[in-house]
Amino acid sequence: MPVPVPVPQQRDVPAAETSHGGDLTVLVIEDDPAGSITGPELSAAAGTRVRIRTARNLTEAGRLLTDDVDCILLDLALPVPAGSAGAAPAAAAPATASTTAAPGAEHRPEPAPGRADELAVLTHVLRIAPLHAVLVLTAQDDTELAAEAVRVGAQDYLFRGELDARVLSRAIRYAVERKRADIAQHQLTESGLRAQENARLERGLLPTPLLEGSDLSFAARYRPGRSRALLGGDFYDTVRTPDGTVHAMIGDVCGHGPDEAALGVELRIAWRALTLAGLCGDQLLSTLQQVLEHERQSEEIFATLCTVDIAPDGRRAGLCLAGHPAPLLARHGRPARLLPYEDGGPALGLLPRARWPRRQVELGGEWSLMMYTDGLIEGRVGAGSSQRLGQDGMVAMVNSRLEQGLTGEDLLEAAVAEVRELNGGELTDDVAVLLLGRDPERIRRRGRSASRPGPVSTAPAAAPAASAQRPPLYGP
Repeated sequence: MPVPVPVPQQRDVPAAETSHGGDLTVLVIEDDPAGSITGPELSAAAGTRVRIRTARNLTEAGRLLTDDVDCILLDLALPVPAGSAGAAPAAAAPATASTTAAPGAEHRPEPAPGRADELAVLTHVLRIAPLHAVLVLTAQDDTELAAEAVRVGAQDYLFRGELDARVLSRAIRYAVERKRADIAQHQLTESGLRAQENARLERGLLPTPLLEGSDLSFAARYRPGRSRALLGGDFYDTVRTPDGTVHAMIGDVCGHGPDEAALGVELRIAWRALTLAGLCGDQLLSTLQQVLEHERQSEEIFATLCTVDIAPDGRRAGLCLAGHPAPLLARHGRPARLLPYEDGGPALGLLPRARWPRRQVELGGEWSLMMYTDGLIEGRVGAGSSQRLGQDGMVAMVNSRLEQGLTGEDLLEAAVAEVRELNGGELTDDVAVLLLGRDPERIRRRGRSASRPGPVSTAPAAAPAASAQRPPLYGP
């Protein structure tokens, strides 16, 4: 009956990093009872202490293989115990968590056809010691086998006939450093791939405004507070429903971690679905609060929200505030001002039966409406200062930029850059800013372009969509 070879418990760190100072510990696995390799000879050649452990078979090696071993010197001529060879390792020795997750172990190449038996002892050692450097000993006339051993996973090879203390000492140090570099490179590659995957995922979760057919202009800026992240707890969205109403929303989940970012995405998607289904105002916010209560990690989590529903003619809007800062409205020829916020309700998730009144706002013929999260107004005014920019400071800053003639993307870019400059560096909170605008001259230009003669369509007129038959939000 085959005897299973025990797998040593290993920490998830390279063995090369566990040595103390310049000392080295080498596990020699060979069946030479004379012990041709000794510690004093290697120490003299290396100039530092080298401790030698000798195992005459793989079973004994499993007991001697501990975290303080820096390198394994393996004789390829060593016989493999029954039940341990080649392709049946799992039955012989169950893998531990550390060996299963060893860097690169899952991608280690298999021996070439016809070489599996000759390299069975090596593949066994690589399996039970994935974090250790491995040197193989082979006959001088078997260069191909030695090269195949390196391809399979060994760090280097040595010929038995040319073995001396100086060559061996240098080879051990080279193998240890190469193993360390291999592990570091593998971890770096995996980290880069994870970062790319996370970036693609977060970029895909950012909103794409649905404004086809609308005459309104749109611009947005988003800066997460988390380092090296693309997505934070702030969220926004804009959609146009079939009746011509443009719905815009901006919100902020308390906190800055990945859980808050995920909850923000859930709330944004829920808002879009509910809006396209015809909900607005108090009914929509009440439903969003239910989503928040079911999805949040703790009862202490809440979210602020601001929604604006702009009438099809673009001249008026319905405003709902749930603990969120009021938007900034700039009309043509007038300074920007904050919209009223006295009728707002509490943040989502604070009160179980809260209500959110919907206030009517006159926008006028030509205007810009800026919605933002508190990250824009909570930055400091001057490095080391305790004074916050605040809403009044933001209004003054935006008016200054409007006087310079900035609009749209340029206005948002300049505003966010100035807030960072006033803060003396990057902002620690997430920042989201959304800008919608109506320009009658731009609308007239588009109308003249659309009125030019074009090809006459002979297709029958499409039947009106069912969603277009619902009652308008704003009355006659």
